[in-house]
Amino acid sequence: MTTETAKTPEALRETLRVSLGERSYEILIGPGLLAEAGAHIAPFLRRKRVAVLTDETVADLHLDSLRAGLAAAGIDMVSLSLPAGEATKGWPQFTRALDWLLDQKIERSDVIVAFGGGVIGDLAGFAASVLRRGVRFVQIPTTLLAQVDSSVGGKTGINAPQGKNLIGAFHQPSLVLADTAVLGTLAPRDFLAGYGEVVKYGMLGDAAFFEWLESMGPALAAGDMAARVAAVKRACEMKADIVARDETEQGDRALLNLGHTFGHALEAATGYSDRLLHGEGVAIGCALAFELSSKLGLCAQEDPSRVRQHLSEMGMKVDLSDISGDLPDAEGLLTLMGQDKKVVDGQLRFVLARGIGRSFIASDVPRDVVLGVLQEALSRR
Repeated sequence: MTTETAKTPEALRETLRVSLGERSYEILIGPGLLAEAGAHIAPFLRRKRVAVLTDETVADLHLDSLRAGLAAAGIDMVSLSLPAGEATKGWPQFTRALDWLLDQKIERSDVIVAFGGGVIGDLAGFAASVLRRGVRFVQIPTTLLAQVDSSVGGKTGINAPQGKNLIGAFHQPSLVLADTAVLGTLAPRDFLAGYGEVVKYGMLGDAAFFEWLESMGPALAAGDMAARVAAVKRACEMKADIVARDETEQGDRALLNLGHTFGHALEAATGYSDRLLHGEGVAIGCALAFELSSKLGLCAQEDPSRVRQHLSEMGMKVDLSDISGDLPDAEGLLTLMGQDKKVVDGQLRFVLARGIGRSFIASDVPRDVVLGVLQEALSRR
């Protein structure tokens, strides 16, 4: 992979396609797409009006830009701003969003726009999937995590007290607009949380991409636009390819959950709060998944060490000791892992690795080995 920092914003643009037959759609990646949002969304509209679901933080920063981009194509916009944060992704705000959409008289031929990070994308997509038994929606992801992961693939949903993403539906967007210029307004912590999902793609299926990130990660974090476009493109390429093969996670798509079985348990343990962002949980979970793989003799000890070193060099959370406050004991964490959607016939499924870029799905992982990895990680706190 290469990047050319001298390119103009237009020259940096990339277009990918998620091939799902009549539900196929394009992912547009690059700076300046918000200003052109109306031109890209107009072909999907019967009437020139869209309903935008966003959060208060994104609304303050970018809603006027989106409104202008839509108005340039003669499209009117109504919007609802929900509170920012993972706590929004539950029944109360979901119900509020649906009531508002009904009050706005959104019809089946209309388009809902999900304008925000993963929380808004998941909630708005789920609302679109159930409103009038299915309304089209467009993803305009504003975080790195959403651009490389949650906006692509059609997974929508909300959290339950029992666990993360347990209520939802598969509902593919009609279009994804990933404006990489918007990433410049992210706080460093939020950007690095998204990087947890970026680097996951290298770990699970592309050793050359992981190696590129080891070299280019610092420039990417520092704002190199060509590097950001290249990273988002490669991550989306990998996800689009996997989703095209396995849309509803019957097989290969589960590979995208590398780090998530551990990560989701840690998110539940921290109450889906600012103590641990989703991408941070994924990063720690990936390190633990490689540790588990090494303990099982699947990969060399150098692999988890290399994973931890890169995450550390990027300034990310890499271990349970990086999470503030109390955590459950190993048995408690294992219980939380048992609530995960990846449990099949009562057995936890893990994404393990035979090396960086060589992941696979396993459902016969000995409980005592998992417990040992958790106990060892907790002992370092």
